[in-house]
This record gives sequence, C-alpha cells and structure tokens, in this order.
Amino acid sequence: MTFSLLLFAYLFSQFFRSFVSIVASDLTRDLGFGPAELGWISSAWFITFALAQFPVGYLLDTVGPRRTMAGLMLAGVAGGLLFAVSDGFTTSVIAMALIGVGCSPVLMAGLYIFGRTAAPERFAMLASMLVGFGNIGNLIAASPLAYAAETFGWRPSMAAVGLAMGVAALVAFLFLQDPPRAERRVGKTSMIGDVVTLLKMRALWFVFPIHAVSYAAVATERGLWIGPYLASVHGIDSIARGNIAFAMSVGMALGALFCGPAARWMNGPKTPALLANSITVGLLLVLGFWTNIPLSVAASVLTGIGFFGLSYSLLLSHGRPFFPDHLLGRGVTFLNFLAIGGAGVMQAITGNIMERLLQSGTSASSAYSMIHVGMAVVVLSGLILFLRAPAKP
Repeated sequence: MTFSLLLFAYLFSQFFRSFVSIVASDLTRDLGFGPAELGWISSAWFITFALAQFPVGYLLDTVGPRRTMAGLMLAGVAGGLLFAVSDGFTTSVIAMALIGVGCSPVLMAGLYIFGRTAAPERFAMLASMLVGFGNIGNLIAASPLAYAAETFGWRPSMAAVGLAMGVAALVAFLFLQDPPRAERRVGKTSMIGDVVTLLKMRALWFVFPIHAVSYAAVATERGLWIGPYLASVHGIDSIARGNIAFAMSVGMALGALFCGPAARWMNGPKTPALLANSITVGLLLVLGFWTNIPLSVAASVLTGIGFFGLSYSLLLSHGRPFFPDHLLGRGVTFLNFLAIGGAGVMQAITGNIMERLLQSGTSASSAYSMIHVGMAVVVLSGLILFLRAPAKP
C-alpha cells in the first residue's frame, strides 16, 4: 500500500522533469521560445526542486513524510495549471518553479520511509524499484504526451496532468502513514547546522561531485535536448521524436530496476555505479564525435544512455549508510539536492551555449556534438573523483 501511494505521486515528478523536450516545438511556435528560453524553463524545475531539498529534509525529520509530501504537492498542482495558461517566458518559469517545489518531497519521502522501516540491505532494491517504476511518468511524457498534444493541444494536456497531481496529493494525505520517529541527539539542531555537519563528513567529499554530474547528463538529454536534437539534426516529426524519447525512457526505467540486483551481485552499489557511469561517458562521446550518425544508431545510443545513465539509486544507496538515523532525511535530501541542482545548472548552461553556437552560424549537428562531448567530460570528471570514495563507512 505505502509503495503504491509513493509510486502514484512519483509518476508526476518524473513526468514534469522530462516533458519540455516533447512540447519544445509547440512552445517555440506558440510562445516564441528559443534554446536559451527552453533551457531556463526546464532548469527552473530542477533548480527550485534542488533548493527545496533543504526544507524538505528538515520537514521529513520533524513533521513526517505524509504532511510534507501532500502539502508541498499542492504547489505543483498550481504550477501545472499555471503552465497550461502561460502567455510568456516569465509565467512559464514561475509555473515550472512551483512544479519543482511540488515534486521535491516525493522521492525523498519514499527513501525516508524505506530508510526508517526496511533493513539496510533492502534499501537499494526498494529505491531502485521506486525510481524504476516511477519512470512510467517519463514514458507518459514521451509518445503519449506527443499524441495528446497533437490531438488535444499541449495546454489541455498539461492542465489534465496538473489536476491528476492534485488527486495524488489528496490520496497521499488520506492514506500514507508516517514511520516511527528517530530519537534525536541531545542538544540544539537546525536545518543549516545539520547541512554543515553533512559537509564535514570527509568520507563523502569524493561522493558529492558524482551526485552533481551523473544524473545531470541523462536528465538534460532526456528532459531538454532529445526532442530538439532529433528534430534539427535528423529532421523527424513530433510523433517519431516521442517514440524515441519513449524508448529512452524505457531504458531509464529498466536501468533503474536493474540497479538493485546489480548492487547485490557486485557486493555493494559503488562498483556498478562506476561501470554504469563509464559506459554513459562512452555513449555521450559516440553522439559527440559521430556527427553523421544514422538515426537508428542514434536512437539506440540514446536508449543506452537512459539505461546506464540512471545510476541515481545506486549512488543514493551508496551514500545512505554514511548518515546517522537522526540525519537520514537531511542526508538523502542533500544528495538529491546535488543531483537535481546539477541537472538544473547543466540545462541552463547548455541552453545558453546552444543559443550562442546557433547564433554564431554553427550547424545544428556540430552544436549538438559539442554539447554531448561537454557533458561527457563533466561526467568523467566526477567519475574520476568517485574512484577515491570509500565503498562503505
């Protein structure tokens, strides 16, 4: 019951982080958005989501996941409805910011509940199942959204999703149960003070960078660039773009589900996380250096990036044992802050880079090659540091 409630809510978090790439051409046509505007709109969700992790972690540890999740999701409902009636860039950014706040507590509430109620060795499996099945939201934000936008229009489609999120918030408030509270330390505690405590954990200094760049690459590819890349470089229509985005989302779902078994087979999450990120770097370089790549091969590479790039639950599972029980909420939300915040920064930066490249006369094919190589280098940098991270506390 608890898992089903969390999954229903988490579908919307996955949908909203990736839908912009599918309706990008509609937003360009109706609202006049270019690559830079699209980058900022998409990154607004990630940035506000990331910043919200600090109060979310504090609220999980003090108020509990039920009221934290249900209450904040109402901001997402408002944002979804506002986006559906958006008339320009400012309104769209505000709407996406509200949606980011609304989605911010869902996964962390699930991880908090798993961390408080499940054995540590089951944490990776439960986290991978929630992220994996939650990628159904990614699937909905692919071909089904493309068909809905073409049939009903993107505005009614977005309004329907916003209202459905309201149903999920109500269901969570009525039926989700909080786990037992952890005993707190003797002495004062504060949201900022506990974050400082996390930053002082030397064992995690080589873990933080990979959290900031690993998910950022796959989220930027699926959530922002896959649609424009396939349209401008390969010249395919919205339905075909939606189908390839759907295939990439399937890869992400299967990859996330595979994380739990991989952690068991390889005696912990660190080794499979290293392998998955290494393959992701290689696939990004394929897109970067093979400028005239055939569409079928590009689709396969994008699906591979989805499968191997979503090592998110492995990295969270690796970090979870380092946190004491009374800091569990703030610990996992801080790692999530790095992952989601990194994605927001990468989307904003790549959007502005793409705008400048195209304005300077660079061909679309060459511009996207530079973007893919740049993302590969960033992930590789975090991966090199992660090699020095301890496997266990």
